[in-house]
Amino acid sequence: MAKKILKIVGIVLLVLILALFAAPFLFQDAIKAKIAQTINKNVDATVSFKDVDLSFIKSFPNANVSIDNLVIINKAPFAGDTLVSFGSLDLKMSIKELFKGDNDPMNIDSFTSENGQVNIIFNKDGIGNFDIALKDAAKDENKDSAPLALKLKSYKISNLKFVYLDQGSNLKMVIDSLNHSGSGDFAASKLDLVTTSQAVLSLDMDGTNYMRQIPLKLDATLAIDMENSKYAFKENKAVINQLPLEFNGFIQIVEAGQQYDLTFKTPSSSFTNFLALVPAKYSGSLANIKTTGDFSIAGFAKGLYTEKTIPAFNVKIASDNASFQYPDLPKSVQNIVIDATIINESGILNDTYVNLDKLTFAIEQDVFSAKAKIRNVVENPLVDAALKGTINLANLSKAYPIKLDQKLQGILKADLTTKFDMQSVEDNKYEKIDNAGTMSLSNFKYVDDKGSALNISKAAISFNTDHVNLQQFDATTGKSDISAKGRLDNFYGFLFRKQNLKGTFSMNSNQLSLADFMTSEEPTTTAKPSEALKIPSFLDVTLSAKANTVLYDNLVLKNVSGKVIVKDEKATLQDVNTNIFGGLIAVSGNVSTKEKVPTFNMTLGLKNVDISETFTQLEMLKNIAPIAGIINGKLNSTIHVGGNLDAKEMTPNLASITGDLMGQLLSTTVNAQSSTLLTALDNNLNFIDLSKINLNNLSAFLTFENGKVNVKPIDIKYQDIKMTVAGQHGFDQSINYNLNFDVPAKYLGTEANKLLASITPADAAKIKNIPINANLTGNFKNPKIKTDTKEAVSNLVTQLVKMQKDKLITQGTTALGGLLNGLGNNSNTPKDTTKTATAPPTQPVKEAIQTKANDLLNGLFNKKKKEPATPPPATTP
Repeated sequence: MAKKILKIVGIVLLVLILALFAAPFLFQDAIKAKIAQTINKNVDATVSFKDVDLSFIKSFPNANVSIDNLVIINKAPFAGDTLVSFGSLDLKMSIKELFKGDNDPMNIDSFTSENGQVNIIFNKDGIGNFDIALKDAAKDENKDSAPLALKLKSYKISNLKFVYLDQGSNLKMVIDSLNHSGSGDFAASKLDLVTTSQAVLSLDMDGTNYMRQIPLKLDATLAIDMENSKYAFKENKAVINQLPLEFNGFIQIVEAGQQYDLTFKTPSSSFTNFLALVPAKYSGSLANIKTTGDFSIAGFAKGLYTEKTIPAFNVKIASDNASFQYPDLPKSVQNIVIDATIINESGILNDTYVNLDKLTFAIEQDVFSAKAKIRNVVENPLVDAALKGTINLANLSKAYPIKLDQKLQGILKADLTTKFDMQSVEDNKYEKIDNAGTMSLSNFKYVDDKGSALNISKAAISFNTDHVNLQQFDATTGKSDISAKGRLDNFYGFLFRKQNLKGTFSMNSNQLSLADFMTSEEPTTTAKPSEALKIPSFLDVTLSAKANTVLYDNLVLKNVSGKVIVKDEKATLQDVNTNIFGGLIAVSGNVSTKEKVPTFNMTLGLKNVDISETFTQLEMLKNIAPIAGIINGKLNSTIHVGGNLDAKEMTPNLASITGDLMGQLLSTTVNAQSSTLLTALDNNLNFIDLSKINLNNLSAFLTFENGKVNVKPIDIKYQDIKMTVAGQHGFDQSINYNLNFDVPAKYLGTEANKLLASITPADAAKIKNIPINANLTGNFKNPKIKTDTKEAVSNLVTQLVKMQKDKLITQGTTALGGLLNGLGNNSNTPKDTTKTATAPPTQPVKEAIQTKANDLLNGLFNKKKKEPATPPPATTP
């Protein structure tokens, strides 16, 4: 019998277990329909979810509904913005809820969510994106009840991000990593809701960050009156950063808005409470810190919150004769007095005012104090503040755990007063700004982890009604010294309203090494890629500078002077001059980082500079005219060049530069043996010695674009030989040049001179110069040279034969035959005295011409090197 009972129980249990696994497949479609029905009846937004799962095992004996990737996206005027998203949302309910009819609501007992985000946005018109309820959804109370209803007993939210953005006031609040849970019987009209919450808070207003990742914690029991929408604090403990607070009172939702009647205070008055306001990464551990005196925060908020009013409130922050000392630091901060209030008595937000009546502290004998009042905080804030005191910077890290890589030294002194309104700042009405006082820094020293030191012997600033004066700034670092003065014309506009920083400055230096102001650190494999260098968009300044010596890389620039105007992410150089390479270089132009790819556009005026040094030490010019490096002498030139810059190094991208160069050579000689190209050319041309070419006063014009340099035709004179050079080369060292020579026949070797000697000077003077062409290809290190010298020599012989032929028209055939016999040195050449001179040359005559041309070529190319052939002696006609 017992076995039979156990068998029946086993079968029943098996059926139940199977039912628990199988039932979800029967009800899952019904649950999906209920959720879709709820959404469609209540929400005017685009809602999607990946899937809905039903389980009887996960929360047995209750049913558990899981909704994956629930997303609610706004429609106009916030089209495309995500209002709510949940990675997962679990709803727990009784199993019997699954058997209700279509018009009966399913009651939800609890829910949990993970990895969600809620974005609340108010646009500039004051419209909120959260108002997505269908306008007719709640008007008719006689309509069927909602498919889903909340009768919660508990809930839990894990890792939620809440973003609040008010575009009208430019306010952004982010509550991140929110973990919140609550439990209570929401079915009752009155209940105690027990909650725990943890999160981090960030707050920005008008682009200024006021709180960054401040940790928050609240454990509170709330007495909730559902019928009267009233929420009262009972037992609670809040912690802001490390500052404890307690709340009392209530918040009630009424028809006109929200009614507040709250008080709050610190549960203790230890001065440790003040340090607890400072984020831990700045304040260090508060364990074992020694404090004296007190610190307290107390206040209230009472009144109605509506679209036009806020509750009246009063927050008082106070401390008297307090001190603190960290256990591992040698000095203490003493005589701390704080007396500050934030008050609103009318309920009108603009009537809020802030009084910092007193703030003082001392480190040893150095005392620092401040006070301030701010009124009219919304419409046009009025500021009245004063600052006075002395701080020994070396004592800061000895009294407070400031995390510095290296120690600071120096004495900071301030005695300032200011009174202004923000509207005057925005309108640049500086006559309405009342500033006075000075600030100075002396004997300042900072040494970085590489041992480089910055020393400021004295810096002094004075504040006037319409500007701030930099009266003195004397500093040294590395090999550099700087002395500067100047003024800022809209310091407050820059400080409070993000206006451009306008000013004029002058700087002098005996020696300025640019390496002292550059980083030499190599990026690590794990470091983020370095960002592109940018000229700050907020700068609108003019700097006039003079330096006796500027060191840049391997260059030494002397007597540097000029003006730099920085505006709209562009640096414009005006009248920048320097002595270098034995001459003067003047620079004007600009560098712009406004676009993604930085650009530059410059004009360089070179006057009497050493050619070799200029075109070997300046990388860009070295690529533009590499052959110039073997020329000794001086150069006057004007160079226009523009293109893109490397975004990180701010050096020219040679492939992108375009421009032109016009130059004039002075007192020049050519060091041909230093050039593979000229050596090869010299070996191929017997009639010219390139090392003896005179380039004085030679003018050249080059253009460059797309990595190619085009050389316009250049005429060069060598003795009585005329040369014309033209072509192009690339930044990749490729070459393609044409050289045209107009060569007198006398330079074509001994055989050519013998020919000329056999004719009268009058006839020799009629001989035209011989054009010889050379083509240079390949590259500068491995040139390929091709000439047409053979054709040129044949042309010379043809001229001589034609000249003699014309002469024999009157002298007869015999003389021509004799000449050819003499030239060819062939006694067997037949003589034909019966033909006239007008007859065409016979085959033997043609062969004689060819033989003579070959003799000339052999004489031209077999000569060792290299004195120009001596012209034939003059004879009396």
